[in-house]
Amino acid sequence: MKALRYLNKYLLKYKWLLILGTIFTIISNIFQVIPGPLVRHSIDLVVDNVNLHRSFGSLDLQEKFFGAFAFSILVYAGLILLMALLRGVFLYFVRQTLIVMSRHIEYDLKNEIFAHYQTLPLSFYRQHNTGDLMNRISEDVSRVRMYLGPAIMYGINLLTLFLILIPLMIHISPKLTLYSLLPLPLLSFSIYFVNNIIERRSDEIQRSQSKLSTFVQEAFSGIRVLKSFNREAESIGRFDMETEAYRKKSLKLTVVQSFFFPLILGLIGLSTILTVYAGSAEVINGPLGFGHIAEFILYVNLLTWPVASLGWTSSLVQRAEASQKRINEFLNTKSDIISLKNIERRIEGKIEFRNVGFTYPDTGIRALSNVSFTVNPGESLAIIGTTGSGKSTVANLIGRLYDATDGEILIDDIPIKDYDLTSLRKQMGFVPQDVFLFSDTLTNNIGFGLDVLDHNKIIQAAKDADVYENIMAFPEGFKTRVGERGITLSGGQKQRVSIARAIIRDPRILVLDDALSAVDTKTENTILNSMKRIMEGRTTVIISHRVSSAKLADKIIVLADGKIVEEGTHDSMMEMNGYYKSLYEKQMLTDEVGEN
Repeated sequence: MKALRYLNKYLLKYKWLLILGTIFTIISNIFQVIPGPLVRHSIDLVVDNVNLHRSFGSLDLQEKFFGAFAFSILVYAGLILLMALLRGVFLYFVRQTLIVMSRHIEYDLKNEIFAHYQTLPLSFYRQHNTGDLMNRISEDVSRVRMYLGPAIMYGINLLTLFLILIPLMIHISPKLTLYSLLPLPLLSFSIYFVNNIIERRSDEIQRSQSKLSTFVQEAFSGIRVLKSFNREAESIGRFDMETEAYRKKSLKLTVVQSFFFPLILGLIGLSTILTVYAGSAEVINGPLGFGHIAEFILYVNLLTWPVASLGWTSSLVQRAEASQKRINEFLNTKSDIISLKNIERRIEGKIEFRNVGFTYPDTGIRALSNVSFTVNPGESLAIIGTTGSGKSTVANLIGRLYDATDGEILIDDIPIKDYDLTSLRKQMGFVPQDVFLFSDTLTNNIGFGLDVLDHNKIIQAAKDADVYENIMAFPEGFKTRVGERGITLSGGQKQRVSIARAIIRDPRILVLDDALSAVDTKTENTILNSMKRIMEGRTTVIISHRVSSAKLADKIIVLADGKIVEEGTHDSMMEMNGYYKSLYEKQMLTDEVGEN
């Protein structure tokens, strides 16, 4: 229960629902117990008066006696029916308080987890896969809700029913109470044991189902590859193996489930037999009547489900504890990307790297070593290099998605760590190398960074990114939904929409991280020429493996293995006859061959 203590703040928040639920549970249990004495009195009434009724023979008095006798039985029946109705009403109130409480807490907990996810650094997401993140906010929270709802509800029900019923049973007959309750602990333990086996095998089936679904999804997604390599037969064979594993696990679960209800009914029957046996002896010896046996059988049946649920709720609590432990692991993970002074100001756009080094925390790979450069407000810088040279790492450090391991980064001569993160990032436009578009309209994707959508700005941004004509060619224009991750668009279209999304914010610093890698040279030149106006008055960092993208930049640096190997302007570095010139000539030759 240690991990579940985290939820106490929510139980305190919704304490009135918990208190009302407990009160309603007590009242419903009182109405559940009251029929016991009514049944006893009605049976004793029949037993005591049936012989008297017969003794009147065919006299007129017999008919009058029967009328009074039948009326008394009807009164008892009516009272029992009334108690059942009242119990039903209060059971409804129980669920409207305790189960509703669990739904409120589920809602709050999911929001807390999701909000916490937003605060965690990029390094956290590199270390955890998406499926694990999704499971903790969905599957684990659902298991915790089962503890907050059904487990607490049945636990309170069992406790209050025991406190009401057991003293009453002992008052009537301690011996009969002992006999009737004897099998119930065995019932609870058996259900706990069997339920754990069921849960374990259910988890195995879930994993098998997940594995099967993943295989089928890959088979359908890669159907072109399967057909091209003529591997349909092998794919069918693998599918058969996966379904066979799923079938065997399902049959093993069915075998265990087959024992579940017979076990419950058998132990309930044993309890009833013991009650009748011990009760009969008490009736023969004189202390009790037949009505007491019926009353005790009724009480045993009242206790059966709460005691049986004890094993089930124990299993729920165990699963909830394990799930909450997993949730707490993430909630206790704190972001190391924090602001030291929370400075909020309009930035001019000066960027300075002073002997910056960076090592990725999850892999230990040294991405940058002793990198120093300065970009003045309104200037543009091109960072050129091959794959793995550290270009994207520079972009991540400028947006403070990571903090430098060594050295210092300054914006307008102020350490980047002193800025308020929200204020800093609002003044930056970032086009990532791996373009991500939301499954939404083009209007909402381009206007994603705006607090209020402005259609004129969206149109202008699309024109500046040279994607306006493409959008207008779609039947629905800007209302076109791009599909999951922008699947309905080509690679070049996605990159240009991403550029439009970045420049619509009118950022003081614009970072293009290989943003034109999916477009041809002609389209690249068109976009870069369109961006000349956009780059005026704002600091722009163009990161690319193409030398052609560096033409617009005021400064160029060349990275290799995380170090600056050359820097200067295009003309000055062409005169050096070094790495930059060699890379430029190779790419120009490749472009010429491609055009021919």
